[in-house]
Amino acid sequence: MIDIYQEIQKRILVLDGAMGTMLQEYKFSEDDFRGERFKDYPSPLQGNNDLLSLTQPEAIKTIHTKYFEAGADIIETNTFSGTTIAMADYNMEDLVYELNYQSARIAKEVAEEFTNRDSSKPRFVAGSIGPTNRTASLSPNVNKPEYRAVTFNQLRIAYKQQVEALIDGGVDVLLVETVFDTLNAKAALFAIDEVKEERNIDIPIMVSGTITDASGRTLSGQTVEAFLTSVSHIPLLSVGFNCALGAEQLQPYLQRLSRETSFYTSAHPNAGLPNAFGEYDETPKEMQSYIENYLKDNMINIIGGCCGTSPSHIKAISEVAEKYQPRKAKADE
Repeated sequence: MIDIYQEIQKRILVLDGAMGTMLQEYKFSEDDFRGERFKDYPSPLQGNNDLLSLTQPEAIKTIHTKYFEAGADIIETNTFSGTTIAMADYNMEDLVYELNYQSARIAKEVAEEFTNRDSSKPRFVAGSIGPTNRTASLSPNVNKPEYRAVTFNQLRIAYKQQVEALIDGGVDVLLVETVFDTLNAKAALFAIDEVKEERNIDIPIMVSGTITDASGRTLSGQTVEAFLTSVSHIPLLSVGFNCALGAEQLQPYLQRLSRETSFYTSAHPNAGLPNAFGEYDETPKEMQSYIENYLKDNMINIIGGCCGTSPSHIKAISEVAEKYQPRKAKADE
């Protein structure tokens, strides 16, 4: 079995770009989301991107293929909302295991195909574990600051089901990403730990937080250093940041993170900041130049793209990443 720990010491690993950005290009209708299987489903399903792994698997497979062709070493499963908590919006809690399992299988099939083509560049699948649409640290009701819409235990149970399905589907890494509330992430990490112990297995874990604005804090109020301290109690493959900011805005926070952590570091920023229409205008060339600053400063081990990024962005990132050596983590010393 190819070990990602060996590969990450050899070169900067490239993560894929946005799944949602690519799916928007298909302009799938409600009927497309439903497919034959869910044509009479009682709830509206348009917008449930994870469901497309069941109803439009060829589209998901094509997107994964395009990212690998662009130079990605790691692709993420189409499971960002793959928990019972997030799927409750569509009354699809019962499908969570299948959604995660099938998404992992599709991604793994494509990864194996590319690895077999060129064994000198093995490809990996990261099981994408999103933050859910609820926060364990903050109240959604300004009049009841003590209220919580979800408990730690509810999150743990939901994440555990997702993790089991992703592992069964064959992922190589688990990616707890877009962390806006570290307590949610800790529930995910707790669930992963439980599964590892129950199954007597080890699987690499990536954690990626989200700095939400120019204050340099997560939504739940943590600084870079506080976030890092909160998640460093278990062995991680990498820790980093994604989403909310473009590569240029993210740089100072990534600098602080890479100085402080003994883990490998990751970043998958947005293609700049959204414009007035919520769209991302940063070109692959522009993003490449900002990413190159990360590489010159020796801050990065894993680099990719989040909202607004496409295979052309990943190709540009991949081309520049080849020219630089990966950041040395304390594990390498």
